[in-house]
Amino acid sequence: MATLKRMVLDVLKPRHPNIIDFAAAIAELGRDYRVTVKVDEVDDKTESVMLSVEGESLDFEAIQQSIQALGGSLHSIDEIEACAKGAAENDSHGET
Repeated sequence: MATLKRMVLDVLKPRHPNIIDFAAAIAELGRDYRVTVKVDEVDDKTESVMLSVEGESLDFEAIQQSIQALGGSLHSIDEIEACAKGAAENDSHGET
C-alpha cells in the first residue's frame, strides 16, 4: 500500500479555534507533520481554509477525525502525494 506524503484539503471550520490552534492540533498528530493553513473566505461564524499537511507517513483518518473534533468539515481532497512503500529507500540505494 502507498504512503501518503502530502495532502491539500478544503475545510470549512468555525472561527474558533483560530488557524494557529487549528494548525497546531493537526501538526500534533504526527511527529514530523508540517502544516500550512490558508484562509480563503471568512464569514461571521466560519472560515473556508486550505489545509496542507506534509510528512513521511500521513494518517488521513486521524487528520479527518481531528478536523471534525475541532468543529470542521472536510469539503474536498484537492491534492495528494503518495509514494509506494520503500520507493524512497530504493531511490537512494543507487546514489553515490
